[in-house]
Amino acid sequence: MIRQILTISVVILLTGCSSTNKKTSKMEEQKNETAHTSSTNDTTPKVTGVGGIFFFSDSPKEAREWYHKNLGIETNDYGSSFESRNRNKPEEINTLQWTPFKKGSDYFAPSKKEFMINYTVQNIEGLVDKLKENGVTILDSIETYDYGKFVHIMDTEGNKIELWEPINTDKK
Repeated sequence: MIRQILTISVVILLTGCSSTNKKTSKMEEQKNETAHTSSTNDTTPKVTGVGGIFFFSDSPKEAREWYHKNLGIETNDYGSSFESRNRNKPEEINTLQWTPFKKGSDYFAPSKKEFMINYTVQNIEGLVDKLKENGVTILDSIETYDYGKFVHIMDTEGNKIELWEPINTDKK
């Protein structure tokens, strides 16, 4: 009886290992496919990440202080910047800006919502062309600053969205 239990246990263990190896192998294949499809030469107009989270606050200063005291978020007058690395290009540092805005600020207008999301994009000009073709409301023209290009759009829910193409420091 004990011999049968041991034999069954070994079979289950070996089957599990085989299954795990297949899953691990499949995950590696998917990872490699993703790495190959996200080429540095890809100029497809699209969102590449989240660049900012902005929300209304009755008192932005008090909100920043609360988040610092209770959640440890280091803040300044503009909120806080969170840095992360691009998984496919580890030398690339991405930034997410977190900012409370004074309630009633017209920066979110014409949206009536209490928040706005900033998405990082690539090929902002191509993306704006695509959005126009699709009938999306474009609120302004692309503006260029030292840290990137920006344009604002509206989604179907009435949310104002900020699109940001960061300056690519790799380009010469």
